[in-house]
Amino acid sequence: MKTISILGSTGSIGTQTLEVVEEQKDLQVAALAAGSNIALLERQIRKFHPSLAAVWDEKKAKELRENIKDLKLKVVSGMEGLLEAATIPEAEIVVTAIVGMIGIRPTIAAIKAGKDIALANKETLVTAGHLIMPLAKKNKVKILPVDSEHSAVFQALNGEKKNKIHKILLTASGGPFRGKKRKELEAVGIEDALRHPNWSMGHKITIDSATLVNKGLEVMEARWLFDVELDQIQVVVQPQSVIHSMVEFEDGGIIAQLGTPDMKLPIQYALFYPERRFLSGKRLDFAKLGQITFEEPDEQTFLGLPLAIEAAQKGGSMPTVFNAANERAVSKFLERKISFLQIYDIISKCMAVHCMIENPDLDQILETEQQVYDYIESRW
Repeated sequence: MKTISILGSTGSIGTQTLEVVEEQKDLQVAALAAGSNIALLERQIRKFHPSLAAVWDEKKAKELRENIKDLKLKVVSGMEGLLEAATIPEAEIVVTAIVGMIGIRPTIAAIKAGKDIALANKETLVTAGHLIMPLAKKNKVKILPVDSEHSAVFQALNGEKKNKIHKILLTASGGPFRGKKRKELEAVGIEDALRHPNWSMGHKITIDSATLVNKGLEVMEARWLFDVELDQIQVVVQPQSVIHSMVEFEDGGIIAQLGTPDMKLPIQYALFYPERRFLSGKRLDFAKLGQITFEEPDEQTFLGLPLAIEAAQKGGSMPTVFNAANERAVSKFLERKISFLQIYDIISKCMAVHCMIENPDLDQILETEQQVYDYIESRW
């Protein structure tokens, strides 16, 4: 029996992780953490019987305590609650599925507590990879990627430890606006941006896919996860979302991981690594698929990718600026306060005015995040 803790249990990755738990009978849930969706969290608690539940909002935590007073369960709140869920002694592996930089501190705490990390929180490595990877190595903790692209690279590297990576080929679907030019994006709305052709994901990551910011964040992550240089990572648009990513080795050989666009596959692989288990669901039918096509990303239209590369090249605190600016800009877009293309304008302006810190510690990373938020709120 393997015991896990899930941070972000009511989101897309969290709910799909619990579907894996339900299918695989030898997984047990020690802790669940959520933001404010206590109705769903209560249903999860009653079904999976954790010993601890963490709710970010204290008022919602109080409400949950009242709703489940018939159960023997500890309910905690805020950052202290998240930290408790991340370090609960029973858990062997922590699924970090929280969206945003709020996930960094719990991830660090879990690593220090000796927990393996099933990593679905992009911000952790994007903004603090220089802190996280050495810490994981020091504590002999495995960082197991849950993103489909990074999981694909991780799987392609299995058994290839002694062979040097020449290039990582990160695939992208191109999102809902693939093929459109900047003029066509001036009037697109939220509903258009959320209409992803292949994947069912949360709102924030779906918008990030539409802007190609998501792919830029994945480039930053891959750099830390697989210890490669930025120029060893190439983004390739693969519209069918069948090839999830590839690794090219020094001899020119390329290993790819293929599958249907189903996040439960990388989630389950991370939870049971290195074991593969049966997973119900659709299988690839190559005869019906017919073809797999490739394109170069349009970096003139979709500025999320080149802006991310620029931030990664500058390093230091600049990836934090990129990430925080995008996070707040997407929030404003979803609130219908800005247009789709203004997401790029906000990111670009925040990067332009930032005084970079070369090697930021955790406090400086979080201070930079807040400074970016304050700057955006004062202007948009």
